[in-house]
Amino acid sequence: MKRLLSFKKPRIIFWTGLLLGVLLLFGSHQVVEKTSTNSFCEACHVHPQATQSWKRSTHYDNKRGIQVKCVDCHLPPKGEGYLGAKAVTGARDVWGKLFKDPESLNWEEKSRPEYASKHTYKASCIHCHQNNFPLGLTEEGREAHLYYSQHEEELHCINCHIAVGHYSKDQVHAHNLDFGRKSEILGDVYDEPATITGFTDFREYIPGSRLSFDMIAIPGGTFTMGSPPDEPLRSEDEGPQVEVRVDSFFMAKLEVSWDEYLEFFKQTGSQGKTADAYLDIGFKDVDAISGPTPPWGAPDQGWGKDSMPAIMMTHEAAVVYCEWLTSITGKNFRLPTEAEWEYAARGGTKTAYYFEGDPKRFTRSGLRQKIFGVDTAVIASNIIYSMNSMGKPSRPGRINPNPYGLVNMLGNVAEYCSDYYAPDTYSNYTGGNIYNPTGPAEGSEFVIRGGSYRSDADRVRSATRGFTRDKEWKKTDPQIPKSIWWYTDETHVGFRVICDYK
Repeated sequence: MKRLLSFKKPRIIFWTGLLLGVLLLFGSHQVVEKTSTNSFCEACHVHPQATQSWKRSTHYDNKRGIQVKCVDCHLPPKGEGYLGAKAVTGARDVWGKLFKDPESLNWEEKSRPEYASKHTYKASCIHCHQNNFPLGLTEEGREAHLYYSQHEEELHCINCHIAVGHYSKDQVHAHNLDFGRKSEILGDVYDEPATITGFTDFREYIPGSRLSFDMIAIPGGTFTMGSPPDEPLRSEDEGPQVEVRVDSFFMAKLEVSWDEYLEFFKQTGSQGKTADAYLDIGFKDVDAISGPTPPWGAPDQGWGKDSMPAIMMTHEAAVVYCEWLTSITGKNFRLPTEAEWEYAARGGTKTAYYFEGDPKRFTRSGLRQKIFGVDTAVIASNIIYSMNSMGKPSRPGRINPNPYGLVNMLGNVAEYCSDYYAPDTYSNYTGGNIYNPTGPAEGSEFVIRGGSYRSDADRVRSATRGFTRDKEWKKTDPQIPKSIWWYTDETHVGFRVICDYK
């Protein structure tokens, strides 16, 4: 009897363990399934707007009646790290529910592709959408998907299709044929541009429109271009410092606004030109200037147009804008050289900014800042940057002007210069005092200056240099060939004009 019981004991243990394992597995599966429902996600998620925009999207509201669940996009497919990603995502959401104030979070910024791509799995997109060339796909769609197949490692599906899962009228990836048609500025129409009577500030009028903008007289002089080796947070391409002399010029007080840029678009773009009005007042026929075609998507990102700084145009488009302005005003408008830009931005100062302050105290990176917080009192009253921008540029009026009276020279949106970019530009300025330098004779990218609303404090110093990334900033433009007028993947660069004083 004892031998019989000893024989049965391992079998009992085995079958009991197997039963418990099955029950545990079944129970775990049920727990996983229950915690993967939309209602469970909604109960704990601190982003209520996500549910509203999801129900307006084609992943919820479509002709086939198919509803894509939260976990179908925001977790990888099962068998490809699903449980691990679920644990991490769940812990993050529980932490947010318990310890964060949803009202303090910038959901608009977190809904942008660069952030959303970290929480949406490309493998999950492909798991459902396995055929990129289905029947009925438009020619534009075929060209776009062909481009994707050739650059699959560089692109995420939501670079183009971010509004598919969470609808946004400002992020629909399509040709915006109505762009610029509805702008209407109230007020008297100007018949003539401003007349310059001397070297003093003036207001320029755009003939045939109701628009004007202020130009500031910047007296010429000599300054030290670049940053010293001991300036905190500097980059190597900001040196060696050189003594530079520039002539006097006029510079726009503000960055070119959407109102101003859309007037250019209306007069020169493919939507229809209005050159005849200018022939009557003696200016060159602006119809000879070929302007922008309609953009892809909404270049203003839904942030608003009117006095907001115009963004997402290419460097070439900014140059043509200056040619158009020259044509209708009879003055020589152009982009500033890099030397002119830095001279104007400094306003006679030699410090990291045109106001006093240590960049190390303003930046959000570093152990001290993580412990004690960032000192933003001074910088926030002078610059729109990552710590006070709420993830988007600002209209004029929020910050103080620099010593020359120019607004937003640092931060808000970065600004094009006319120079080609090279990291060793200053090393090639030799022979003592350099007079009106224009940068390298050739290159593939152009200088941008000033930093933007996305920049930390280190990138909004007066000496900070940046440059265009033409190919990268057009990666989701599905057109063949790609637009020469618009970027689809850059939202932080605009420009301001200068006018020669002769």
